Amino acid sequence: MTIEIKKPIILLGTGRCGSTALHKLLSQHPNVAWLSRLSNRFPDRPKYDYWLMRSFDLPVIGHPLNRRFNPSEGYFFWQHYAPGFRQPFRDLMAQDVTNREKKAVCRAMAQILTSQRQRLLIKITGWPRIGYLKEIFADAKFIHIVRDGRAVANSMLAVNFWDGWHGPERWRWSPLTPDQNRIWEGTNKSFVALAGLEWVMMQEATIKAKSLLQPDELLEIRYEDFCADKLAITRQIAQFAELDWSQKFEHAVQSFPVESQNFKWKTELTVEQQRILEDIEHEYLQHYGYLR
Repeated sequence: MTIEIKKPIILLGTGRCGSTALHKLLSQHPNVAWLSRLSNRFPDRPKYDYWLMRSFDLPVIGHPLNRRFNPSEGYFFWQHYAPGFRQPFRDLMAQDVTNREKKAVCRAMAQILTSQRQRLLIKITGWPRIGYLKEIFADAKFIHIVRDGRAVANSMLAVNFWDGWHGPERWRWSPLTPDQNRIWEGTNKSFVALAGLEWVMMQEATIKAKSLLQPDELLEIRYEDFCADKLAITRQIAQFAELDWSQKFEHAVQSFPVESQNFKWKTELTVEQQRILEDIEHEYLQHYGYLR
């Protein structure tokens, strides 16, 4: 019997923002189901994840199995049912959802739920896609994790898969506006500046999309606060998402390793690079309380 999807929990972030750690921690909750790497490998067979979720609740093998399989954003799964979802050049909105996609996504996602794990946990990075996802899941609970944009930009520059290395003409985000292009040109086409501009674009898109939600549909947390007190923040998330709190889950939270990496940008970026980022990101750094 297929279980109806009710109040799915959707975790949003820019990428390189700490969402992976939070996603993995929340996946330890005994009542949530999520996409694993099996979804990417076999997107047309969501029952594989169903059996994986069932296995997590078995004695003896469940705990080590859960530690072996990490939750995934499942973009190849999404792409199978909703072409274009994986790498759109702009944010996705309600108007982009077709009846076919809505039906296909809901049918596939529902197949991974079990009698024990009836709450769907989804993680999406990059464009927020709030309008699109709310059109599919009308009662979704959205959690937005934000991290200091200087740390995010520095983290982008440390990975070879950041597509900013190809320049804004070939990356997967929207083209730079004339003002943004002027700023970028003014830094001699600095990659540091481009990483900062990407963070700004994601904040602009998220703030715009958040206007579609009611206060009880969105919880915003900072990566830095999560690292400083993971237990308090996870309790806040559980209360917002209407997840039961148990001693077993509390133990899982307390034993989960979390360590802030925000110190890196202060030593890995030059003073001039830090200045460039603060100039570009100033408005949103101030908005989220990162500048005094």
